[in-house]
Amino acid sequence: MGQRGKFLTQIAGFRGFKVKDAHWENANGEPITAVAGYDVPADAILVLTMARRWAARCGHCMAIVSGAPHERGDARRWDDLPWAGHRTKLEYAPERLDCLRCGAHAIELLAWAEPKQRQTRRLQQHLALDAFSMPLSHVATKYALSWHTIRRAEVNAITRWEQTRPVTMLRMVGVDEKWLGRRHKLQHKFVTIVSNLENGEPLWIGHGRGAATLSQWLATLTAEQKAAITLFATDMHAPFAAAIRADPALAHAPVVHDPFHVIKRAGEAVSELRRQIFFRASDELREVGRGTRWLVLRAWKRTSDEDKQRLRKLFSLNGKLARAYQVVEELREALKAPDKESMEHGLRHVLYRTEKRTNKPMRKLHDSLRSHFDSIVALGEHHPPTGRIEALNGNWETLVRRARGYRDHNYLLRKLRFTTANPVRNARGVQRFLALGLPAPVQEAA
Repeated sequence: MGQRGKFLTQIAGFRGFKVKDAHWENANGEPITAVAGYDVPADAILVLTMARRWAARCGHCMAIVSGAPHERGDARRWDDLPWAGHRTKLEYAPERLDCLRCGAHAIELLAWAEPKQRQTRRLQQHLALDAFSMPLSHVATKYALSWHTIRRAEVNAITRWEQTRPVTMLRMVGVDEKWLGRRHKLQHKFVTIVSNLENGEPLWIGHGRGAATLSQWLATLTAEQKAAITLFATDMHAPFAAAIRADPALAHAPVVHDPFHVIKRAGEAVSELRRQIFFRASDELREVGRGTRWLVLRAWKRTSDEDKQRLRKLFSLNGKLARAYQVVEELREALKAPDKESMEHGLRHVLYRTEKRTNKPMRKLHDSLRSHFDSIVALGEHHPPTGRIEALNGNWETLVRRARGYRDHNYLLRKLRFTTANPVRNARGVQRFLALGLPAPVQEAA
């Protein structure tokens, strides 16, 4: 091909191989003749016929093999990255070699693809990276490949990434439940997610949210792993604490409640109290309080000046709702205490203000805080990064909405772990994300 072949070989970039021929085909595999030597249809496929320049290497041990091949195979094709908007395929007839080093009759090493794959390495990298941020059906449409091909490329990329992860000792464990939504068709309505609080990565997903579900994961831990755990951070769901306390090997690990769920329970009490008040409210109170459901649940420091004026007017008409709002604000400050003693003092003050039995919603909150007192106070002693538990829920929702649901929870767990470990927030995160899924380059394939 002369100079044209040299340019195509340089663009292809496979060391030890050259482009021997190039032609155009349509979707049916029929050759296309370019009009005036240049113009081709937009859907034309570029086929590059490759040839080896140097001695072949064994695909099993990478040893150089000289002499006649054991068998000459038929021509095969591999999908490559699109060139200038055209689908591109590489065509080559690999040889089966007689390797003197390992004694195998292996297919020669190819510079562009893994064994038993029909897509080049660089195409599989792009398939995996696109699948991390797009639905698989969209990626399949973009590259005109099957859905299973995209899924296989993504799973292979995740597997290569997992093999590079260092083994870390689990010390702080986060446990949370996740509702699967209204449209799921599974017997279980919830799943339990176990995560590593130090890095926020999920470790395990189990069906259900009872004590038996969490006990299944605890049974997979060794005695050394249980001894290394320093705490469990959970919501106020009693079966989680029951499963942990039922294991004698975890008696040393305290159970710490997530502040988010503590405030959530307090917000539920305020919402219930607001409904009771507005059930028999006057016309003036209804006019002022209409549309203030979420405003009453918002923290005072995150409320605008205009909304603060609305709250002041609302609270001036009903002192019981005003005192309940103050209790929640005091609870917020108590959960931010720097030490255990300060948090215990603030929490006892909240219990003192909510113990009246005439106010049933706040009394319900009082009983809940009292029953979980030790786990809440433990926040001031250990200060675990519990915010990562809710951040994991956000990543879950993003993946599920993007893919419109998952049937394989193990596949979802691996994707969720990859997304959590590689956030794209800055230049360094972009580089880390783009480097993932790319196999180690073959320095000399021929």
